[in-house]
Amino acid sequence: MTTDSSRPLRADAIRNSEKLLRAARQVWAEQGPDAPLEEIARRAGVGIATLYRRFPDKAVLARNALDQSFTEDIAPAIEQAMSDDDPKRGLVTVLEATLSVAAREHNTVAAARDSGAITREAGTRSFESLTLLARRAQEAGLIRADLVPDDMPRIMVMLVGLMWTMDPHSDGWRRYLSLILDALAPDAANPLPAAVPLQQPDNWLL
Repeated sequence: MTTDSSRPLRADAIRNSEKLLRAARQVWAEQGPDAPLEEIARRAGVGIATLYRRFPDKAVLARNALDQSFTEDIAPAIEQAMSDDDPKRGLVTVLEATLSVAAREHNTVAAARDSGAITREAGTRSFESLTLLARRAQEAGLIRADLVPDDMPRIMVMLVGLMWTMDPHSDGWRRYLSLILDALAPDAANPLPAAVPLQQPDNWLL
């Protein structure tokens, strides 16, 4: 958790930080990414000075709110997937968890985007697990053999980008995940054109 101090936080400070992050996600979900920080502090039951003490600006707050969501919802899915003896099923587990969070936290992602909190490092943990699971599935003959490591991050970016074209409260992303999974199947797969190097501008998750 990013804060304004490197000293260990007291228990009450940790509780306030957790409440603020949860309140931020709730308020942004209800009111949109431009909701005032004062409303987030009020919802958390603390003063605005406490919010700024823990999170100096909106970018820090949004980045930590996304980290909280990752820890609660995506990290457990990655752990489950890594221990699954079916790597393709594990791959689907992580994809579904990530897209479900992206849909639910749509406005938190927007707040992070608008405040400049999304960086090249965003999503690295998910990308690494997806790449590893894809390689395992390839070795097991469960997905097409011509994927390269850069393909999974790009596929995830494509799928997350769909959220901006639909009602984020819907599960419309499942249609396109199904299309992608069909495209990954090894049966009757046509050869792919050559891959090009992966470029990661700061806003590449948007």
